[in-house]
Amino acid sequence: MAKRDYYEILGLSKGAEKAEIKKAYRKIAMQYHPDKNPGDASAEAKFKEAAEAYSVLNDDQKKAHYDQYGHAPEGGGGGNPFDGFGGGGFGVDLSDALRIFMEGFGGGGGGLGDIFGGGGSRGRGRAKGSDLKIKLPLTLEEIATGITKKMKVKRYEICNDCSGSGAKDKSDKTNCSVCHGRGEVQQVSRSMFGQFVNIQPCTNCDGTGEVIAHPCKSCHGDGRIRQESIVSAKIPAGVHAGNYMTLRGEGNAARRGGQQGDLIVLIDEKEHDLFIRDEDNIYLELVINMAEAVLGADLEIPTLTGKVNLKIPAGSQSGKLLRLRGKGIPRINSHLVGDQMVKIQIDTPTKPSKQEREVYQRLSDYYIGRGKSESIFRKIKSLL
Repeated sequence: MAKRDYYEILGLSKGAEKAEIKKAYRKIAMQYHPDKNPGDASAEAKFKEAAEAYSVLNDDQKKAHYDQYGHAPEGGGGGNPFDGFGGGGFGVDLSDALRIFMEGFGGGGGGLGDIFGGGGSRGRGRAKGSDLKIKLPLTLEEIATGITKKMKVKRYEICNDCSGSGAKDKSDKTNCSVCHGRGEVQQVSRSMFGQFVNIQPCTNCDGTGEVIAHPCKSCHGDGRIRQESIVSAKIPAGVHAGNYMTLRGEGNAARRGGQQGDLIVLIDEKEHDLFIRDEDNIYLELVINMAEAVLGADLEIPTLTGKVNLKIPAGSQSGKLLRLRGKGIPRINSHLVGDQMVKIQIDTPTKPSKQEREVYQRLSDYYIGRGKSESIFRKIKSLL
């Protein structure tokens, strides 16, 4: 699928200045931010799309390359400076998009609460835990109806013994003497271009702003322990392989408290023994015998939601398609449902029994008696 033009995504014309780019991105990012649109997959996709566009157009080198070559690199020379975004969908995942957003507008230590009116600062040790990804294979039956799945996830969870503080006792935690409890240190340098301030996490306290005299024995001061947990995910009907959903707060716990990361659930489809999926429709190959093909029949056949009766018309030929309306897969976030297509295949016996041979011999004699075989032979001969 072709990638959309980055300027079009941000509603800009080519050659827009940095201030315009930042303003346009901020407007879109604020509109579609996940915190404002919980559980809205469409809004999340637009949020990530805008972040990808901004990360390229806000970088002078990437913007210059994009203005000249578009999404593809020219002749392979030097490579594409934003090649990491890939060609099949957005290469920017949710954690990347949130990082780009925070770097652009969340500076000064302010969290998302500042941007969306929640107030307050991130405080010490409030770094977010890392996100996790898990692949969830689903059967076509599960995809057709939707399902709540329970998954085993190995992740870091808050230590129960110290409640995530990392300290054996509350009195064992003191402000870091290097960063004075800020969790970060500033390095000021001067050059002919002016003064530069470089802010980095404090290495003495690992950016938490606190030093622990006596660490918790269970987590050794980390504030979390690694263990296996059960997480439930409600999967809507109609998903495809490659779709994903974000379970907020189900990722790794942060060190010594803080916001828990997210769990990204990647949808995969299991191969089915009977059905083949084509978007919202499914296909089933039905093998019938000669008598059923000639005379017609009422047969019970499987669907994704149970068995139904199917009327085979008399005189059906191999390759004939019969349609069962509404027996396919629902279209995600829609009331539309696909169909089940049944492809007829006539079984020709390769090792007929004695009784079958007698029946087919009588049938052959009947055709010869009617002169049908001779007429067919003459027709073939006339074509030679």
